[in-house]
Amino acid sequence: EHGVAGLLALDWFNPHARAAAEWTRERLDDDHRTYLAGLPLVTVVGDATLVHASPDRPDEWEYLVTAQDGFDAFSAFATRLCFVGHSHLVSAWSLGSTGPEHLPGPIDLALERGRRYIVNVGSVGQPRDRDPRAAYAIWDTERGTVASRRVVYDIRTAATKILRGGLPRF
Repeated sequence: EHGVAGLLALDWFNPHARAAAEWTRERLDDDHRTYLAGLPLVTVVGDATLVHASPDRPDEWEYLVTAQDGFDAFSAFATRLCFVGHSHLVSAWSLGSTGPEHLPGPIDLALERGRRYIVNVGSVGQPRDRDPRAAYAIWDTERGTVASRRVVYDIRTAATKILRGGLPRF
């Protein structure tokens, strides 16, 4: 959104991402670009921080991939939970009195009292874990759980529309 809104230079994007951002920018009117430009990089909902990339310097678009990447980010937010994406890899990190824990891959968490969590919800499209289904997470505040889920979607139709739109095959 920041690239499409003109808030982020596209010259550091890879050629495919740059083409997609430019394609999108050309199709939006000024009102839509203004709306995107006004979106915050970080927001808090209840006891959760929401951020696209790392909560630590969100404007630098760092990936949380390794165990250490996640553990290093805990000092950057004050809420109990932090939901991220960007890497397209479902995973979770937690810190508490019993020590740190990193859970790569699908998660089904019962949130423990006294622990803090970072959850990467995954992505829809361009899966980096070779699972083509759309990934998302459900945060159940009443039960105190977070669970990753996958759902099949019509990838062929999406790919056809991408190619017909003139976007890169990648």
